[in-house]
Amino acid sequence: MKRITTILTAGILLGLLAVLIAVPVAAKENAAVGFGHLYLDGETVRTNVPPSNVKPGSGRDAFYRIMDGAPEQLGVAAVGPGTGNYHGGQWAVHDVTWNTTPYLLTSEADVLDAADAGDVIITRVESADFRCPIQP
Repeated sequence: MKRITTILTAGILLGLLAVLIAVPVAAKENAAVGFGHLYLDGETVRTNVPPSNVKPGSGRDAFYRIMDGAPEQLGVAAVGPGTGNYHGGQWAVHDVTWNTTPYLLTSEADVLDAADAGDVIITRVESADFRCPIQP
């Protein structure tokens, strides 16, 4: 009986260790793709994670994925709850790539200004559209 208890205790401890290792790795992966938090009008807002897929090209609100941006860069949403014509986080994905040294972009206005200045190129990526509501 003591041997079974020892084996069960060891199994539980190994399981807890696996969770403790996996959670930071998963969090880092989500941060790398910009999910969990994003910028909206210069403020950081929370989202549902994980996002869900939608039919390619069915996104309704602009979402900007900033590729190789500044270290603290997150994705940028054009609209959210209470701003503009928000469709519940049904995002039309646009990749933003740099022509210059990256700097922080925290609003759609920042992204569009950077494009007007020739600092970035914005490319619509219909196959990447997704749903991920912003949390109040």
